[in-house]
Amino acid sequence: MLNNKTILITGGTGSFGRKMVQNILEHYKPEKLIVFSRDELKQFEMSQRWGKDKYPCIRYFLGDVRDKERLIHAFHGVDYVIHAAALKQVPAAEYNPTEFVKTNIMGAMNIIDAAVFNSVKKVVALSTDKACNPINLYGATKLCSDKLFVAANAYTGKKTHFTVVRYGNVVGSRGSVVPFFKERAATGIIPITDPRMTRFWITLDQAVHFVLKVLELANGEEIYIPKIPSMRITDLAKAIAPNCTHNVIGIRPGEKIHETLISEDEGRNTTEYKECFIIRQNYIGKPGIPNKGNGGNPCPEGFQYSSDNNSQQIGIEELRDMMEVIADDYSIEKSRWSMDELCTRE
Repeated sequence: MLNNKTILITGGTGSFGRKMVQNILEHYKPEKLIVFSRDELKQFEMSQRWGKDKYPCIRYFLGDVRDKERLIHAFHGVDYVIHAAALKQVPAAEYNPTEFVKTNIMGAMNIIDAAVFNSVKKVVALSTDKACNPINLYGATKLCSDKLFVAANAYTGKKTHFTVVRYGNVVGSRGSVVPFFKERAATGIIPITDPRMTRFWITLDQAVHFVLKVLELANGEEIYIPKIPSMRITDLAKAIAPNCTHNVIGIRPGEKIHETLISEDEGRNTTEYKECFIIRQNYIGKPGIPNKGNGGNPCPEGFQYSSDNNSQQIGIEELRDMMEVIADDYSIEKSRWSMDELCTRE
C-alpha cells in the first residue's frame, strides 16, 4: 500500500519515528517519505544513516505541530500521515500543563485541519493507555486528542479517514523505564514506585507493524488496541538487575497502580478480534453497537482491558529474553508479528 505513495511522520525523529522510517525504507518503495519534527540535530543524525544519496525518497522537514501554516505546507501532496509527535512525560505534564495542551491538543487540531485542507487519504494518530480514564494531565490531553481525531471523520465527507492506535509502554524507547533501571543498576539499588504496579508492554517493532497494518485496514472513526502482554514492575527490575535491592519510593503524581487500555464504558462499543480490539465510537444518529461481522465478536457486558486482569502476563525469564532482543538490535523481519488475521477489511 505504501509503494509509490507519499508518507509523512510527525515526531519522525523519536524512537517510534526512527523505527518506522527504517521499516518503510527496508520493505517499501514510497515516492516520498517525509520526516517532520522540530529537532534539527536529530534530523541531521538521521540523515547520516538515511541520506538522499542512498534513499532519494527521504525528506527532512523542520516544523512544529503547533504551527498550522507549516503543517499545511508540509502536508501538500501527502497520501498518509502517521502522527507520533507528542509531549509524553507524566511528571513534566503536571508541572508544565499549558505546554502539553499546546502540543497534544492544539497540535492535534492543526493536524486535522492540515490533513483536511490537503485531502490526505488517511491519518493514524498514536495514543497511549494513559488516555483511558486519565488521572494525569498527559493522559487527559491524549484523551482529548483521541476524541478530536475520531470526531474529525464526521465532517470530512470521507475524503480523509482519521483513526487512532492506542497501546502501552514501549520497551526501550527514549525516556522509558528500561534505560533508567539499567542506569540505576550500577548503584545496586533500583527505585520502585509501588511493588503492586503493572504495565502493558510492547516492543518498537511490534508497535510499528501494528500501526502499518492499521493504516492498511482503517476506515476512520476507530480506535485500534493490540493484544499485548503485561508485566509487574518488580519482575522487570529483577530481569534487568537480579542482584540489586529494591527501594520503594511511592507513586509519583499522576501515576496509576495499573493501566487500562479499554474501560468498562468503552467495552460496550468494542469488538474483539484475534490479535486486537477495535472501539467504534458513538455518534449522533448512529447506535453505539459494535460491528458484529468481519470475524469479530462484541465484548461482553462489563468488559475492560487492564494490565492487572490481562491474561497475557510476562514473567522474569521472558522479560530477560526481551531485553536481549533489544540489546542485540534484533531485526525488524525476525520480530514481526503475524498480523494477517488482525481483522478483515470492511
